Amino acid sequence: MTVEYTERGMLKYSEKLLERFRNPKHIGEMENPTVVAEEGDPQCGDMFRLYLKIEDDRIVDAKFLSFGCAANIATGDMTVELVKGKTVAEAERLQIKEIADALGGLPLIKMHCAVLSYKTLKKALAEYRKSRAGSVSPPQG
Repeated sequence: MTVEYTERGMLKYSEKLLERFRNPKHIGEMENPTVVAEEGDPQCGDMFRLYLKIEDDRIVDAKFLSFGCAANIATGDMTVELVKGKTVAEAERLQIKEIADALGGLPLIKMHCAVLSYKTLKKALAEYRKSRAGSVSPPQG
């Protein structure tokens, strides 16, 4: 007897997650991003790269690349969706649970995917803040 393994059958992904996996809206590289950040999960081998274009402290565009499972692609796409158009300060307040909830939930074993996209976002925003701090002119007086 042959038993077929499917990630969906074993993990019961939500329809929202499956839709984001099948048809990600924000996947791809970006020309001339303001900041690029990349993180990896050594436990599962997933990789996530985030591109942000920031103007006047607002995320005007964002894209991502993912090397990983369906949940990794879906959480990346949703993370971008949740921060696009937001100010940097608003994006810094995004929580892991918000990413998972926006996808209709994640199986516990796949929460590391939301953590990975969250960590990459935090890294990108920190790098942006650091680059801005270095480019601000000292006060004259």
